[in-house]
Amino acid sequence: MAALSGMTGFARVAGSYGRWSFVWELKSVNGKGLEARFRTPPGYDALEHAARDRAKAQLARGHVQAGLQLDRSAAEESVSIDHDRLQALIEAGQPYIARGDVAAPHFDGLLAIKGVLTAEEDVSEAEAEGLQNAILQTFDTALSELKLAREEEGAALHGILSTVLDEIGELQQQAVTIAASRPDAIMEKFRTKLSELLKGELPEDRLAQEAAILAVKADIREELDRLTAHIESARELLAQGSPVGRKLDFLSQEFNREVNTLCSKSGDSELTRIGLAMKAAVDQFREQVQNVE
Repeated sequence: MAALSGMTGFARVAGSYGRWSFVWELKSVNGKGLEARFRTPPGYDALEHAARDRAKAQLARGHVQAGLQLDRSAAEESVSIDHDRLQALIEAGQPYIARGDVAAPHFDGLLAIKGVLTAEEDVSEAEAEGLQNAILQTFDTALSELKLAREEEGAALHGILSTVLDEIGELQQQAVTIAASRPDAIMEKFRTKLSELLKGELPEDRLAQEAAILAVKADIREELDRLTAHIESARELLAQGSPVGRKLDFLSQEFNREVNTLCSKSGDSELTRIGLAMKAAVDQFREQVQNVE
């Protein structure tokens, strides 16, 4: 049996390559389709595209946020100062300092301005390619862990949905039992009402004709048969495994349609009770399938 997956999960996997260390964090929540958003360091756009393709190949639905943190060993890192930019900043601030508008800046404050202090990227082509491959391999591991977390949620959902289907099935059988006795009950009820209204006897053939018309209008056997078919279809989808969330959502709407019709045709308190209980179960089913991939 294929695994049913949810859409909620989290994974955090660290990796390293040479003088670099990196961490992938992946989070996913419910979504109608698949939407993957990446947060990567500047200059890693090509890597982001490759990771997005990997996510699309493994996931069908959900909002996924993927963040990459990348650090380079300080012992291997060299830095340089953009002296032209630094001089321009000093000269630009002199008039304000002379007027007393601002205090003279400290050297470390100037170095903190973006673009003044830069790290030297002394990276060979082969080293850059190796780093990207290592980062993508770590992403694959994180993606596998995310899928595992989503499958754990799916296993729990499978149990919940199966239990709700059992409840709907039991209520449907109760309704079948009541439906089998409805024609005789309708006839007796119709006879009593007419006798009270007409204060006399009504020809038996006319009574049977009118009662038959009412019985046809109140017949719920088609709705009950379709409910049986929907329950079987839902169980088949659960066994099929993800991605089946969209199909289960559509099926929940069909459940709701049949139960609403059944309630509208209800002519006695017991059938109304069953219909309302079934509607509550269908609402629970529909709420839970929103979490299925």
